[in-house]
Amino acid sequence: MRRLLRDVIVLSVLLGIAACSKPPVPYPEQIAAWHAEKDRFMRESPDSPVPADRRASFPPLPYFPIDPEYRVAASLELAPAGAAVEMPTSTGQRRQMRQLGTLSFTVKGQALSLGAFAEANDRTGRRLFVPFGDLTNGIETYPGGRYLDLERTASGVYELDFNRAYHPFCLFNPAYDCPYPPPQSRLKVPIRAGERLAQQKRSPG
Repeated sequence: MRRLLRDVIVLSVLLGIAACSKPPVPYPEQIAAWHAEKDRFMRESPDSPVPADRRASFPPLPYFPIDPEYRVAASLELAPAGAAVEMPTSTGQRRQMRQLGTLSFTVKGQALSLGAFAEANDRTGRRLFVPFGDLTNGIETYPGGRYLDLERTASGVYELDFNRAYHPFCLFNPAYDCPYPPPQSRLKVPIRAGERLAQQKRSPG
């Protein structure tokens, strides 16, 4: 028994050393892997928004070039008592949400802020839903804006990575009911990171 325990301890130490000596995955590779996983989800998952008869031929999602400058720190200022907010949606409904707070951050030297929300009936507050609009909407990205999801932290400090910004599912299937960002979450700058619309091919001449 003692020998078995000793062997387990030695193995744990060796695995710990191996884990520590393993070089971290470079950031561009992390994002590329995330893109590949999203493509698999869209083509293969039963939860994919893509209609089942189109999944097998669904092309890879288009993205802006990966730009580390769009990966920034943000601080969350809590909203009083989770202020109630109504968000219009892609199907003409009104989604009941709670604003958990406001995220403040800087992108390319410009101070910006976005609201962080949760569904009105979600009392856990474990995840932050961050819908946003920007000056690419309707040209390079979906007119209704894009989304970010964040895991709640105890410190109130977050990594806001716009390279992980994604389009709402209603872009791929109009049956989905997708909330639009409120006016205070529409940035007056272009955010050229994350998912984008497919570039249109120009006709010759």
